[in-house]
Amino acid sequence: MGPSDDELVARVVALRDPGAFGQLVERHQSQVRGWLRQLTHDPALADDLAQDTFIRAWDKLHTFAGTGRFSAWLMRLAYNMFLQYQRKSKSNQRLLERLRLEQAAGEFDGDEAWGSQHNEWPDLPRFMNILTAVEMTVLVLSYAYGLSHREIGNVIDMPVGTVKSHIRRGKDRIRDHFGLAEVVNE
Repeated sequence: MGPSDDELVARVVALRDPGAFGQLVERHQSQVRGWLRQLTHDPALADDLAQDTFIRAWDKLHTFAGTGRFSAWLMRLAYNMFLQYQRKSKSNQRLLERLRLEQAAGEFDGDEAWGSQHNEWPDLPRFMNILTAVEMTVLVLSYAYGLSHREIGNVIDMPVGTVKSHIRRGKDRIRDHFGLAEVVNE
């Protein structure tokens, strides 16, 4: 077991230690890339945004207060990079939204989302396609990345109660649209 994130952050801030920062990147790059891929639906763009996120992290690491997990702070940076990209490319956003709506409008048989053995993972992209961007974001951060409601609120700059509401609405939307008994056990 190597040094903790907090120890590595302290070394980077105090000494501008590129080796310590490299360990942080190695430790968290899969999580950051995976989430950005969920947000963008474009692996190449997600990789570019992840790289930009780590460049920004290097420049801004001194602003990490240490009051929460480093991974949550990093996810907030990644989300901000995503939002910045969205603002710069509204035409791409409209295209992605149109594609999402076209996919959601397709016919769907509730049983076809599940594998033949019903214990396989559902067709998550189909489920995610019916969600709003905010619902998808909070559900992915909560269930795929294990962030708490408070950490999600910090990542996307939203009150905890609002995060909880978006999670509930997203789960309800999936359950109602696909006729499922329960989306995720609570």
